[in-house]
Amino acid sequence: MEGKDPAKAPGKFYRKGLSLIEMIRMFPDDEAAERWFYAQRWPEGLCCPRCGDTNVQEKTTHPTMPHRCRGCRKFFSVRTGTPMEASNLGLQVWALAIYLLCTHLKGQSSMKLHRDLSVTQKTAWHLAHRIREAWNAGDPPPWEDRFDGPVEVDETFMGGLEKNKHRSKRLKVGGGTGGKVVVAGMRDRATNKVKAAVVPNRERWVLQTFIRNRAKAGATVYTDDFSGYKKLPDYTHEPVNHSVGEYVRGRAHTQGIESMWSMLKRGHKGTYHRMSWRHLNRYVNEFTGRHNQRELDTLDQMTQVVLGMNGKRLRYADLTGRRAA
Repeated sequence: MEGKDPAKAPGKFYRKGLSLIEMIRMFPDDEAAERWFYAQRWPEGLCCPRCGDTNVQEKTTHPTMPHRCRGCRKFFSVRTGTPMEASNLGLQVWALAIYLLCTHLKGQSSMKLHRDLSVTQKTAWHLAHRIREAWNAGDPPPWEDRFDGPVEVDETFMGGLEKNKHRSKRLKVGGGTGGKVVVAGMRDRATNKVKAAVVPNRERWVLQTFIRNRAKAGATVYTDDFSGYKKLPDYTHEPVNHSVGEYVRGRAHTQGIESMWSMLKRGHKGTYHRMSWRHLNRYVNEFTGRHNQRELDTLDQMTQVVLGMNGKRLRYADLTGRRAA
């Protein structure tokens, strides 16, 4: 950027990205990827993922577990207690998949992952959902993580159009929202962080519970004029009246959270084409998680995903609801 104003550079010029060539050089094999996973998961030294004991025996005789905790006497590896546990995929594949999901703003389909990583489509689908678990902050998220505000709150509908279905499969529901799933979202203006989740409906108690679980009492809440937000207690509520064409009134607007919906729907229509309601929350977690990490360098984004994997598992049988007899 010598001789040019860096502020006029495209995109988030201040971030340090990572090209695909650099990625391959950094992770040429499983051994290099394993060293990186160890460094991200235990930057201050190896400890047991179950009990946290640092008294660890290394180079055990176990065929897949190189460490043994002398406290709880359990064997473990860098995969233990993460979605990578019991996976037959090499750690190079895991590192590359994390990179691809972090750097594609509209997501990465399982068909594309299957071709790029030389795995089956079913394996790629399971792999992507396991990585999405790293962005799962829980629903509701931890109480101490509530936003100070001001916040913008809005809801959107996800799903296909009934008119595009075969006549025999159309739901007998009026309006353009028939058969769709409701997703509620909140954006904190101070941090630009977003929280979102699938909710059962747009009833007042549902939307106001969503707000109470994510914003501290006393915060200013900007919404549209939907009736579900009326009589919102414990908050300073400023709605904008979309029904009469009012979209901005001073600081009152919901354009920030609406831009999040725009990205989610571009991923839905352009990348995934269909998001099953059974797995929609994971896709929502993916887009909110990636949004919240966009200010970070690419390697830091990947590190956050690795740290978010701790304590999370997602077996294929749990994902599909099919248990072996």
